[in-house]
Amino acid sequence: MAFDTQEPSPVMRPVVRETYGPANLSAEPIFAGGFINFGYWRGIDLNAPLTEADRIRSQQALYRRVWDGATPMEQLRLLEVGCGLGMGCALVLHERSPAEVTGMDIHSAQLSRARDAHAALLEQLPGRLRFVQGAAELMPFSDAEFDVVVSVEAAQHFPDLEAFAAETARVLRPGGRVAVASFFTAEGDAPSRRADLSQLLNTFANGLDIARPVTALSEAFTASGLSDVRVESLGPQVWAGWDAWLSRLYSPDAWARNFLRAYERQILDYYLVTARRV
Repeated sequence: MAFDTQEPSPVMRPVVRETYGPANLSAEPIFAGGFINFGYWRGIDLNAPLTEADRIRSQQALYRRVWDGATPMEQLRLLEVGCGLGMGCALVLHERSPAEVTGMDIHSAQLSRARDAHAALLEQLPGRLRFVQGAAELMPFSDAEFDVVVSVEAAQHFPDLEAFAAETARVLRPGGRVAVASFFTAEGDAPSRRADLSQLLNTFANGLDIARPVTALSEAFTASGLSDVRVESLGPQVWAGWDAWLSRLYSPDAWARNFLRAYERQILDYYLVTARRV
């Protein structure tokens, strides 16, 4: 499939531009395999020394958990919002046999890396995989273009969840489903929790991650006309494993180790939010 080299450049917050551009978060050792997520660690022995293979397995497992929350995907059209290096797009093609997969990301550098990483797959499966630049709040797609929309650990960056929900509802066909995995402030959010997160975690202090309750997304889905909105905590399968992996690279007093502390203090949690278009 040919790509438009004159794609419009969506408005991007400077901290996002730096983190996924020159800083290239995807190259950090903590994100082994290029999936750029905290991982779903069920079935992995956290008491044994963790390997890079365990880490990649956890990241793949998080994608599978999200797909299971959406729908069977055989012969359907799937969009991933915030696809990064496209590792999830490639994995779903291999494992779930969708008809078409579109990876969308706001950052042109990430899309360039994705196309390079999956050049062989793009050539082998013409018309079944594409990477497109676009913002979660303004998607460059037609109405009812997709059967499934997924987003894995990107929604914490989206500045406008209501616009994201409205666009998701617009690009989904009737009966289509959406599944979003990300971290939010715990249910029953209070303003003090946002201040606490800024003190505990650098990514909230610098604005890369935006502190909002999970209800901000679930209520936005409902307001956009989506139905059967469900919220599930994945925290028990995410935080302990993520911290165990971080312990290989960070000391106990490093800021990154505060993710688990924020969860234990009931400030932050990891959620799967699913919904359906009527």
